[in-house]
Amino acid sequence: MSLFHAIPDGNQSDNRGRPLADRMRPRTLDEFVGQEHLIAPGKPLRAQIERDDIGSLIFWGPPGTGKTTLAKIIANMTRAEFIEFSAVLSGIKEIKQVMADAERGRQYGTRTIVFVDEIHRFNKAQQDAFLPHVERGNIRLIGATTENPSFEIISALLSRSRVYVLKPLTEEQIVLLLRRALEDSERGLGAMKLSASDDVLRQIANYSSGDARSAYNVLEVAAALATDKTRAPGKDKAAATPEMISGVHQITTEIVQDALQKRVLLYDKAGEEHYNLISALHKSVRNSDPDASLYWLARMLEAGEDPLYVARRIVRMAVEDIGLADPSALALCMAARDAVDFIGMPEGNLALAQAAVYLALAPKSNALYTAYSDVQQDVERTAAEPVPLHLRNAPTGLMKNLGYGQGYQYAHDLESKVADMQCLPDNLKDRRYYQPTLEGAEKRIREQLQDIRRRRSQVPPAGTRSESEE
Repeated sequence: MSLFHAIPDGNQSDNRGRPLADRMRPRTLDEFVGQEHLIAPGKPLRAQIERDDIGSLIFWGPPGTGKTTLAKIIANMTRAEFIEFSAVLSGIKEIKQVMADAERGRQYGTRTIVFVDEIHRFNKAQQDAFLPHVERGNIRLIGATTENPSFEIISALLSRSRVYVLKPLTEEQIVLLLRRALEDSERGLGAMKLSASDDVLRQIANYSSGDARSAYNVLEVAAALATDKTRAPGKDKAAATPEMISGVHQITTEIVQDALQKRVLLYDKAGEEHYNLISALHKSVRNSDPDASLYWLARMLEAGEDPLYVARRIVRMAVEDIGLADPSALALCMAARDAVDFIGMPEGNLALAQAAVYLALAPKSNALYTAYSDVQQDVERTAAEPVPLHLRNAPTGLMKNLGYGQGYQYAHDLESKVADMQCLPDNLKDRRYYQPTLEGAEKRIREQLQDIRRRRSQVPPAGTRSESEE
């Protein structure tokens, strides 16, 4: 059988066994819903498709946003041979065979478009196998991925492709698709005589998180449940409901809840969404927004994130964004970490929630974070000068004779309790790192630091006390 086989037409009369999402797949750009920024009249992708001038493309977006559908529309509209790959099922052997056929086809004037679903699952060697054929023009590559192409696709292939970003569908767009499916007797559920209010369809759309495939799957299950619940019991018409008599099956909120069972949240603990959500949580805390902090925390925990990972990041927020503006923040976050470890989940989620809200409401200061960053830079960029002699211990006579400890001033012996003594190496002697803010406890710390500096400047010349006398 030739690899250049035709893509099945979505208008096939026999739809038995095919999922609703596949049956309702748009066949033309006019049927396509969403992604107006790419396929509205005059937009670049639509113009490319209509001109039949497709270069190598990467479609990047969440599940159920139309990546594969766009590829199939291109397959139906182009005059090129169209080959579909699945990165899950195909290996290097299949890739090489297709590339050889494409190269032979080009010699006879045949163009070949290769569509790779989940291209991020191909390793570097498999992606490299496409590169020379893309460069020579033997194939036009269309890849679909849910992962960030910057991290998952080799740079050489990425530089030769145009990346189009697909967005999650809006609630209104998914409701439109579901309504179409209910009314379409040819490919959808029209023959089942189903009825659903806009509120019910919005309920499904809301739970699908912008994923049209997920919404279709829920609707299909709900349709089956609705027909079961409204089927007349035998010939007893007295027990029949109005829906049974009219022949219309009503999809209700309760039926949708049964179909949903458990909402599946879009989340990949090893992928970009993991980092997007923890970034949202951290920045919501930093911006003193307790409501957003709780929301992003729940999004991670309910999707199955490791609670100890969240606890570690919350501890980081306490030291990076609150610091000494509220010294108790770190202690509370460590207590939340211990609570999660001690009582486990789901009870531990409230400990994390308490910590997240506390941090969001706490006074903010990054003075300590900034100070330590400046210290790190000086440690790396400046000469590592020796410790000043007056700060060194002198446990032996030789060390005393070499000047160790000489000039050291014992602060406790001074009335001011502060010695006017250099404690940094000579090349950094006037450097100031920690600059307290006026937020929370740091306002008091700032005043205290100013008082220390004032007292230091007023210290009169005095006798010194050696380290060995302490």
